[in-house]
This record gives sequence, C-alpha cells and structure tokens, in this order.
Amino acid sequence: MKFCSNCGAEVERRIPEGEDRERDVCPACHTIHYVNPKIICGCIPTVGDKVLLCKRAIEPRYGKWTLPAGFMENRETTEEGAAREMWEEAEARAVDMSLYRIFDVPHISQVYVFYRCEVLDGEFGAGSESLESKLYAEDEIPWDELAFPVVIEMLREFFEDRKTQDFPIRNSTIRYQHRRSG
Repeated sequence: MKFCSNCGAEVERRIPEGEDRERDVCPACHTIHYVNPKIICGCIPTVGDKVLLCKRAIEPRYGKWTLPAGFMENRETTEEGAAREMWEEAEARAVDMSLYRIFDVPHISQVYVFYRCEVLDGEFGAGSESLESKLYAEDEIPWDELAFPVVIEMLREFFEDRKTQDFPIRNSTIRYQHRRSG
C-alpha cells in the first residue's frame, strides 16, 4: 500500500503502538490499514449419490475440476456466499445446507468454509466461471484433474463420512510444503 485510502497521504510501514507486527499506518490521519485473510466459501453439492463438480474457465487451474466456491463478499454470511458461488459457477440452487469443513491455509492467508448441500430439483448448468458442470459418483471422480489440494482432501473425507452418514465438522490447517529440487 502506498497511499492511505482514508485521506490520500503516503503511508508508513511500522509497528503501531500496542501491536506486534508491521502494518501500513497513515502518519496524517493515524489510520491503521489492516490486511486480513481472505475467506473462500463453497459447497459440496449432491444429487442422489453423486457430487456436482465444475470445470474451471478461469485461472488459477483453468480446465481443472473443483467444487463450486469463491471469495466471500462483504455483507454476506459464509452460507450465503457458498450458495451464491454455487449459483454463479454451477447455475444450481443449494438447499439443506450444513456446515461441513473449515481449512486454514496460512501461507496464502486464506480460510475455506464449506457446506454440504443438495441441488434443488437436481438442476444445474455452467456459470461464466465454469466450462462445464457434471455429476460424479465416487468411483468416477477425476482425481488427477482436481484443481486444489483442499478439494481432494475434502472429497475423500466426504465419501468416507457418507459410508456412516456421520458428517462431523472438521477444522484443519494446510501448511506449505517447500519442495527442494535435486
């Protein structure tokens, strides 16, 4: 950040009094500009025993399959955000939503919140951010073509939980694993 969004003055990078980390601080109006993690909301939508996946029409991971999800907007709940993203990406309405999974991904400053849900009347399509949407049974999932590690982990847990019909809310952390070459 170069300039204060409150008054337009040039900001300084320093540790404000009473805090423990550097922030962008405006020396003119004394506004502290906080940069916080992004929240991603999504769904694990089902129709019968199948899961609805979307093929991405945008980067990152263009052409890979994923669950409908995206950034939470201001003034919406995580549940509203997940339902909105499902409509935007899969042209499907979420019903019977139930919190299922939370992932903390600190190396990219993101938090993922996912809900289990059903697809209203089994109707879906492909929104502007999807090349296509498709229902997959567990043995049909294109595991090698999934876009994100959180989607892989979540789908594996979902199919295990479905065997017992016990869907506990889980919270875990995905840590960056730096790979050395050679």
